[in-house]
Amino acid sequence: MCNFRKRLPRLKAGRLAVIWLIAILGMLLGPAQGWGQPSDQAGGENGAPTSIPLPGGVQAIATGQQVDINNFDFSPMSLTIEAGARVTWTNHDDIPHTVVSSDNPPVFKSPPLDTDDAFSVTFAKPGTYTYFCSVHPKMVGTIIVRAK
Repeated sequence: MCNFRKRLPRLKAGRLAVIWLIAILGMLLGPAQGWGQPSDQAGGENGAPTSIPLPGGVQAIATGQQVDINNFDFSPMSLTIEAGARVTWTNHDDIPHTVVSSDNPPVFKSPPLDTDDAFSVTFAKPGTYTYFCSVHPKMVGTIIVRAK
């Protein structure tokens, strides 16, 4: 029979070690990926949303249709929107996640999102945009953009 009270501190310590490892790797690899670079994505003067032009007619901005990140899944996994709509991903897990388009080079790419962090993109062009979490590549989703 297993004594769970003795194992509990070891489980917490192991989970904490994984979180620290992910954070350290993010700091080491982040600059090479452009993460942590100054941007006005968080908002402009007085916290007003600002947009950042990205390749492919996409803009990062801070509001819109919602995709939740819960239990290592994007929900909904597939979302259909009209051109010009904004999609915001919000991480509700206690582990960092990213949102990266499957295009090469990526059309959009978030920095690592901690708990309750959000990343938004405005989709200007119709098409199908697949994306994944670069930390957990089995996490995938699709945005389908229809013409107005």
